[in-house]
Amino acid sequence: MSLMSEVGQKAFDLGVPIAVHLDVTYRCNERCVHCYLDHDDHGEMTTSEIKGVLDQLAEAGVFFLTFSGGEVFLRRDFFELVEHARRLMFNVKIKTNAVMIHEAEARRLRELGIDTIQISVYSHRAEVHDAITKLPHSFERTINAIRFLREQGLRVTIANVLMTANSSDHAGVQKLAAELDVHYTLDPTITPMMDGDTSVLSLRIPGEELTEVFHNPALVGNQEEFCAPPKPPSEQDLEGYSCSAGHSFCYISPYGDVFPCVQFPLPTGNIRQQKFLDIWNHSPEMKEVRSIQAKDLTTCSSCSHVSSCTRCPGLAYMEGSMRGPSTADCEKSFYRTGVPTANMLQQGLSKPRSTSGNTVPLIQIRPLQIQPIEVQPVEIPA
Repeated sequence: MSLMSEVGQKAFDLGVPIAVHLDVTYRCNERCVHCYLDHDDHGEMTTSEIKGVLDQLAEAGVFFLTFSGGEVFLRRDFFELVEHARRLMFNVKIKTNAVMIHEAEARRLRELGIDTIQISVYSHRAEVHDAITKLPHSFERTINAIRFLREQGLRVTIANVLMTANSSDHAGVQKLAAELDVHYTLDPTITPMMDGDTSVLSLRIPGEELTEVFHNPALVGNQEEFCAPPKPPSEQDLEGYSCSAGHSFCYISPYGDVFPCVQFPLPTGNIRQQKFLDIWNHSPEMKEVRSIQAKDLTTCSSCSHVSSCTRCPGLAYMEGSMRGPSTADCEKSFYRTGVPTANMLQQGLSKPRSTSGNTVPLIQIRPLQIQPIEVQPVEIPA
């Protein structure tokens, strides 16, 4: 086990929130066709409020901090927030579309010692990328920004979300990443809109196409191991937990709402009303998330995939129950291994029902209720 894995496991075991994802805004200069966010400003936190949040996170033991959005650079105070975070010694990662990054911004990010910048690139073809972002010339501006960042010696990751509009382009994006000397990641997950609208799920690639993705050594590494049939779960597997959400990781919205994860819209408290540590340690919802072991899962506890599935409790929650299966993850497990999941077998299916991009969840998706709170920020002792 690597040192970082040991640190992460220790934080998990102790319930220390070692990593936090903080969205500073939902506003964006792109309108990506698959984006799940509401881009209107419903009263996002002020500069002083976010600085106060950062102070609280440092006090709570957070080390890894991800700034994201929306588009982070639409906040005029963004560099001021990053400077404050670095003074508090956070390891900072930034997620951005990068269209507002030029030479000066890239140089400032290097001076601030940013760990990694993750940038979404949807295709190696400008016309496809721009059609997804709905921002003309966004591909050219994003690629130029990546070059500026690399010239400064910064680490960059290209994040390639896979959907119907770009399903044949991942090899081209991976090649582009190699040419730019940056890391490449591929994500085939499309999530419902925050308001519960599921129409965006029609952009999921047909399940059958996942087979090609999951059996591509260039994308998954050891194909034989990755695609091997699932092994019967051990007692240790059944006493395990789904992921780090709520255990050593959480998400904070631009309005101060705290959730177990960015893909787990279960409200646990608001940092404008309570201190972060009070929410983390005492929220009934956060405690419930932490209490669920694999053996407590309905359906999934009896599934042969339980020890190897990428089941997301947040996606399961949006489908009706955090203890239930995630349809999207069941589909991934099947197309990775060729073995039906317990969820499929209960429905009498030998393969996923969806054979097109029009994936329809079995249960109504839960909308995320945004309820901005107009109160004074919590006072942090000096």
